[in-house]
Amino acid sequence: MSPTQPSRRQAVTTVGALGLGVVGAASACGSGEASTAASQAVDQASSAVAGAGSQAASVAAQAIAKADIPVGGGRIIDALKVVITQPTEGDYKAFTSICPHQGCPVTSVEGGTINCPCHGSKFDISTGEVKAGPAKEGLAKKSISVSADGISLS
Repeated sequence: MSPTQPSRRQAVTTVGALGLGVVGAASACGSGEASTAASQAVDQASSAVAGAGSQAASVAAQAIAKADIPVGGGRIIDALKVVITQPTEGDYKAFTSICPHQGCPVTSVEGGTINCPCHGSKFDISTGEVKAGPAKEGLAKKSISVSADGISLS
């Protein structure tokens, strides 16, 4: 993610904070200035959300090179909140990169498992099923398309 583009979390936080400011400004004063300030705040928040959404869409549209996914391992794509694995040669799988235990992002794919650093949950790279808890359920599967150009989310 480039430093000039806000993350989705930053955009949502900005929208929420600006929304509270708009409500406060509107209730504190009924003047035209407050209305103009509120309108500008809403426009800025909308731009931030649109920027975060278009960035995620452009990453999704780009095919991920098959060579970037090691056999017996995988790659985490933070912008899409997805992990793509290649358990065996030419067999690609995709799962959410968010641990179902408490919502932490997974941070590594090693030793045949997708690993969450927060509480030590480990998930199978072939199925997304729990190999070690405390997570009680596996990683949700994601649909992908594999072509000569690479791997894309479907």
